[in-house]
Formats: sequence, C-alpha cells, structure tokens
Amino acid sequence: MAGKHDDEFTAFATGAAPRLLRTAWMICGNPTDAEDLVQSAMVKVYLRWGRLRTREPLAYARRCILNDNIDTHRRRKRESPVGDFPEREHLDSEPEDTARLVSLLGQLPPRERQVVVLRHYVGLPESEVADLLDVSVGTVKSSGSRGLARLREALTAQDLKEGHHA
Repeated sequence: MAGKHDDEFTAFATGAAPRLLRTAWMICGNPTDAEDLVQSAMVKVYLRWGRLRTREPLAYARRCILNDNIDTHRRRKRESPVGDFPEREHLDSEPEDTARLVSLLGQLPPRERQVVVLRHYVGLPESEVADLLDVSVGTVKSSGSRGLARLREALTAQDLKEGHHA
C-alpha cells in the first residue's frame, strides 16, 4: 500500500479502534491483552487495506481479534482473569455498570462470552456471529441463551448479596 490510501486507513482506524478495543476487552477480559488484539488486527487490516477498503474492514478486524484471542487462549490452556479497565475514553457513560458487566462476563466460558458480546454489545445478527466464530447459527443461539441465563443468575445472586431488590 505504501501510503496510497493511508488517509482512508487512518480515518477507519480512528473511528473503529475505540469500539474494537471495547469489544476485545469484553471478550478477553484484560485491557492490556485487548490493546494487543486490536493493534494486531489493525496491522492485518492495514496490510490488506487495498482490498479491504471497499469491503468490510470492520468485520475483518473483528475476525482477527476473535481468532487471535482464541489462539492465545489455546496457547495458555486456561482462562485469563478479568483485569482493570482501559482508559476512560473507552468506557461507557456508566463506569459502575461497566465494571459489573465485565465482572459478570468474566464468569462465562469463552464461547458464551464471545456470543453475548458480539450479539448484544456489538449488535451483530446471529448469522454474522456464526460466521465470525465458525459455528452454526444453532450454536450461536444456544450459547447466547446459556450465556444470558448465566448472566441473569449471577446478576440476581449479586443483587441479593448486595441487598438490592429486583
């Protein structure tokens, strides 16, 4: 590419990076790992920008993040604990809600967490989530259903523990 479309890529990266960082952080549970995942994805998008710029670079970046996270998880052979928050500009307007959500997401198995984040945070349709994760739509539906049920149970238990009433 060598600068031919650098301005287009810069505009894409500037607009997409905060959302990708947030998504990566919710998927992997660690802000430092999330930054690494997004940086790696952006490098891959940049190297293919000539072809991707007229297609769906955001979808490609999400796929890179998911694949790299899966590869990292396989190498570690265990789940990473949920870490601290990334910088303020990457958080939603209610940091308390964000902390609670990330904590709850950290209790889900990786596949359920990925489906819940992609379906309900990113807002992707089931078919696109299935394509990104290389699973069937049925797997997306069942993983999403189980994940949401576990989140509800954990949220209810947390509320009861803290003395909140639903």
